[in-house]
Amino acid sequence: MADVPPAQPSGEDAPRDGLIPEEARAKFGRRPFGLYVHVPFCTVRCGYCDFNTYTAEELGSTPGASRSTYAEAAIAEIRFARHVLGDRDVPIETIFFGGGTPTLLPAADLGAIVAAAAGEFSLAENVEITTEANPDSVALWDLENLRQTGFNRISIGMQSSVDHVLRVLDRTHDPLRVPAAVEWARQAGFDDISLDLIYGTPGESLQDWEASLESALSCNPDHVSAYSLIVEDGTALARRVRRGELPMPEGDDLADKYELADERLGKDGLEWYEVSNWARGPQHRCRHNNLYWTGADWWGIGPGAHSHVGGVRWWNVKHPSAYADRMAAGESPAHGREVLSPQDQRIERIMLELRLAEGLPVTALDRSGRAQVARLVDEGLVVLRSERLVLTRRGRLLADAVVRDLT
Repeated sequence: MADVPPAQPSGEDAPRDGLIPEEARAKFGRRPFGLYVHVPFCTVRCGYCDFNTYTAEELGSTPGASRSTYAEAAIAEIRFARHVLGDRDVPIETIFFGGGTPTLLPAADLGAIVAAAAGEFSLAENVEITTEANPDSVALWDLENLRQTGFNRISIGMQSSVDHVLRVLDRTHDPLRVPAAVEWARQAGFDDISLDLIYGTPGESLQDWEASLESALSCNPDHVSAYSLIVEDGTALARRVRRGELPMPEGDDLADKYELADERLGKDGLEWYEVSNWARGPQHRCRHNNLYWTGADWWGIGPGAHSHVGGVRWWNVKHPSAYADRMAAGESPAHGREVLSPQDQRIERIMLELRLAEGLPVTALDRSGRAQVARLVDEGLVVLRSERLVLTRRGRLLADAVVRDLT
C-alpha cells in the first residue's frame, strides 16, 4: 500500500479565480521575488519521505498525471501567476526546482519552464536557478544540457555515504555515484554545487556520520545542507519504528552529530549561515531559501506547492491529475489559503530570522520577548551583536525552545 501524503494545511478555501487581496497585490515588488517549481515524480518512494511525490506505479494511467505533459501544466501556471500579479515589472531573483526528482524530466522540459518564467516576468541579471538532483538521475550530458538552459546551481541528494544507512532510508544510489556526479557538474560548468545530508537515521553511528561528512568534503562542495531526520507519521519509516524494527533517534545522538558537522564543516571552510546550512562564503549561500527565511515573496508552481505574496499564503491541490485539470480549465490550482495577521507575520519572522547567522533585530520582539533576552544570553543560548540576537551553537541545538521563549 502506498504511503498517504500528509493532509493539506488548515485554512480558508482559495478562490477559483486565484485573485489575492488588493492590499497584498499592491505589496508585490517591494520584496525580492522567486519561483519554486515542484516536480512530484520519483523513481522510488523513499521510506522517510512525506513530500508530495508519486512513482509511476502509484500514478498509473491517471489522466493528466504524465511526466510528458508536466512542463505544459507548469508553464500554464506561470502564465496564470502573471495574470494574478498584474503587469508590474518585478524580475525573478531565484528559481528553485524541487521534488520529487526534477531531473527525471528532460532538461529541455526544465529549460522550457525557465524560458516561460523569463518571458512572463523577466529574470534578474544575476538570477539563481537551482535544481535538486539524485546522484543516479544525472549524467554528464544531462548536466551540460541543464547548464545550457540557464541552470547555474545544483543540489545533489547525497544523504549518506554508508550503505546500511542508505538502505534504511530506501535510497537506491551507489555512494560512489556522488563524487562522479559532482565532477560531472563541474565539467558541465556549474560553479555552485551543494550536497544534501541527513543525520540521525536509525542505526547510524557517530562513526557512520563522520564517514559521510568526510566523503562529502572530499568532493569539495560549495554548500552543504545537513538536516536531522524527522520520522514523519504516515511514512514507511514511521511504521517500521512503530513495529520496533528500528530504534527512534535519540536527542543526545542528534546533538552530537550536529556538533560534529558544525566543527568539521567549519574546519573545511564552510561557514554556517542558517541552522542547517553551511557555505564557502556569502556568494555560495542559497539565495532562494533566503527568500523563505526573510519573508520575501515567491510563487510555488506545481501540485501541492506553497506560495506567499504580501502576507497571503496559499497551497495548490496535491494530486498531479487534479492540478493538470485545473490548469487545463484555466482555473487557479490553489486548494486553500490564509491571510497572515500582523501578529502571525511577527511570529514567523522571529521563527525564521533567528535561524540565520545575521540574527534577529531585538526591535522585532514585543515587550515580553525582550524581557527574555538577558536570561537567554546568560544561559549561553544567544549573543547580542549590534542589537541583533544571534544563536550560539548550543542555541542552534535548542532553537525551537528559544523561539518559544521569545514569542
